[in-house]
Amino acid sequence: MAIILDGKALARQVKQEVRAQVDAGGITPGLAVVIVGDNAASRIYVEAKKKDCAACGIASFEFALPADAGEAALLTLIDELNNRDDIHGILVQLPLPKGYSEQAVIQAISPTKDVDAFHFENVGKITTGDYIFLPCTPAGVMEILDHYGIDPAGKHCVVVGRSNIVGKPQALLLLHRHATVTICHSRTPDLAAMTRQADILVAAVGRAGLITADMIKPGAVVIDVAINRGEDGKIRGDVDFDGVAEVASHITPVPGGVGPMTRAVLLRNTLKAAQL
Repeated sequence: MAIILDGKALARQVKQEVRAQVDAGGITPGLAVVIVGDNAASRIYVEAKKKDCAACGIASFEFALPADAGEAALLTLIDELNNRDDIHGILVQLPLPKGYSEQAVIQAISPTKDVDAFHFENVGKITTGDYIFLPCTPAGVMEILDHYGIDPAGKHCVVVGRSNIVGKPQALLLLHRHATVTICHSRTPDLAAMTRQADILVAAVGRAGLITADMIKPGAVVIDVAINRGEDGKIRGDVDFDGVAEVASHITPVPGGVGPMTRAVLLRNTLKAAQL
């Protein structure tokens, strides 16, 4: 049976470290969360981020715009937040309603306040390895690997998913750590043939139960990034946990694996932005 990689416990540790630095630093980091429209899932995330900030001594500011506010109004708000000294990190909750250009909105955020690390300038820095901020989910994955003494160097890592938010930056971070990386996606023929080669498998597609036990190399480390809500309301990952746990050496649960670390890294990025 695989060892469970407990992201929840590690996230608590990261939050305690952030709190200690905030208390010792003499500055109150400020995180602005912008939400456009009334997306129920986004609302849940925003409330969770507020609680996280409160626990770490970070000031949280919520800015809610109606769905029909228009892109110009959103860009004006972001410009105001860029110029506020009490706000060090800006996060626009995605997805945005129809009619908004997510790329234009992301690029409007000052790179030094882009705690999600989605701005072109920050993406470029991640590519070269000379970065300030890392995207929260891929950075959380790397921290889990480090905490459990799993070194990617010399390993074959297979990332299933090529999104700008997780798949691509995850592949880059593994490359920076001397792994051999394969990226798979919806057009990959015979996905199972690729995943069975993985010493470390990162699943980040958004299809519940996509990765089954017969697709896993015995003893592989399996990181499940996805959060899929089923019709029964239960949250599941991309990995068939029960079956894969019988084959893998280590595995992240969903929930309680990568998700809590994503939120913890956001808090650390906000602290870093304040320190800058």
